[in-house]
Amino acid sequence: MAWQCAGLTWTRTQPVLRWVSGRARRDSAVAYGQEIAFRAVGQRRCTGARGNVCAVGAVVPGRSTGRLCPECARLDRAHSVAADTVADDPRPYRVYLAWFGPGMVKVGITAEERGAARLLEQGAVVFSWLGRGPLMAARRTEELLRAALGVPDRIPYARKRAVRAELPVAEEERAAEITALYAQATGLAGWPEALERLGFEAVDHVEAFGLGGLPAAWGVVRELVDGGIVAGRLVAAAGPDLHLRAHDGRVFVVDTRLMSGWELVGAEPRSPVTVPVDELPHGVQDGLF
Repeated sequence: MAWQCAGLTWTRTQPVLRWVSGRARRDSAVAYGQEIAFRAVGQRRCTGARGNVCAVGAVVPGRSTGRLCPECARLDRAHSVAADTVADDPRPYRVYLAWFGPGMVKVGITAEERGAARLLEQGAVVFSWLGRGPLMAARRTEELLRAALGVPDRIPYARKRAVRAELPVAEEERAAEITALYAQATGLAGWPEALERLGFEAVDHVEAFGLGGLPAAWGVVRELVDGGIVAGRLVAAAGPDLHLRAHDGRVFVVDTRLMSGWELVGAEPRSPVTVPVDELPHGVQDGLF
């Protein structure tokens, strides 16, 4: 039975690769220092949405960071809080500020039951909760803070990758920007009455991501191809990205969203990387995705 990769997710402490085969699901945790080596087989195909198998097994473009065909993507968005298509979700939500590097702060919301998983999945280096309450109150607060503080609700992954090897060493320095923005946010008028404000607590993910002493990346995988090999030792992971040290000693990045939909089989750990890689001058990764 062939298993397709379904991308990377996060537990409270560890990155986990997900796999699908029809309606069957399984996970495999990955650990820093672990050898990761695989070869892509066949074609990249849609993994289906909301637990459903793609009806036609549609082929997905290799360079797309989306794992779904247009039909499955529409089904997924029809039930997506992030896409503003769900307004009556009864679960409590939390509003947060997240920091990804100097000058990169965003505001967002996540279901309270998910804890910090959403922040880990986005690659947030530091975050703090702001408040909790019903979905629509959380949404209104998010919009208020975006407008008043001048912070976005999205930051491109290429910008996040570009600074990971150059983050401040001291935790208090990494937390400085959201400390200041939290103070501004809580001083604003217009918060919905239904939203309970939460005290400031900076949560730092540098250790969880393995970013301490991370070398600058020499390249980032552009796409997987049939027969193409990715091999290296895992040195860090943040959001959907795996930072691997190849057998020649250089570190490169694999966006696991590009792995979704591929059947992957084991390869020799010291194999050369044979998938297309975009080389990066001095580790600068802006504009690649």
